[in-house]
Order: sequence, then C-alpha cells, then structure tokens
Amino acid sequence: QVRVSESGGGLVQAGGSLRLSCAASGRTRSGRTFKTSSMGWFRQAPGKALDFVAVINYNGEYTEYSDSVKGRFTISRDDAHDTLFLEMNDLNPEDTALYRCAAGRSSAAGTRPESFSAWGQGTQVTVSS
Repeated sequence: QVRVSESGGGLVQAGGSLRLSCAASGRTRSGRTFKTSSMGWFRQAPGKALDFVAVINYNGEYTEYSDSVKGRFTISRDDAHDTLFLEMNDLNPEDTALYRCAAGRSSAAGTRPESFSAWGQGTQVTVSS
C-alpha cells in the first residue's frame, strides 16, 4: 500500500507563508506508486467538514485549487524524491486547519475525498491574526 506522511505545519502570523511536505512510500497491489498517482491536499478545521484544497495529476501537468486558496497556494511534486508540496502564501486565520495529504486512486486528478485511497495523519497549520 502507498503510505503518506505530512510535515511542515506550524504557527504563523496572518500574511505569512508556510511550505508543507508530504513524503510517500510503498505501492498498491495493482502496482500504483507515488509516481503514477495523482496527489492532493485537503484540510479540516475544528468542527467542520473535510475540504478540498489542491490536487495535482501524476505528471504534474494539471493542477486544480479550491476557490478559497487559488492564487495563494501552489501544489507541486518531486517525483525523484516521492514528495508532494504545498506552498502557502498570504495566509489568513481562515486557513487554520489540519492539512492532510492523500494519494489518488488513479493518475487523473480528482477533488473529492473518494478519489483518494491513502491518507496521512495531517499537519496542523495555525494562523494568528
């Protein structure tokens, strides 16, 4: 199975930046690995539902963002190191949440949680005003 683990969260002031990382390893029974999978970021604030943040397809040629982060966040991948990134700029208190990385069930990008099969425990991002 594919396993993912996030890092890079922390406490930052409004207007600041953070870079999240997601390290992946392993393969599914069908042979799917990080390099052949779409990858996504989701976030969940206390008492709220899991929200889509960004997704990147298997070769990095397609990305999609939620309206709330478009223009401020950038998703990217380093296939040489099986690592996914989320560069977050101009953070505001509404971005405070547990950020989770997920490996897609296919190479194509999806935005719904059901499109992803392997989830990390998350990394906490807290933005103070």
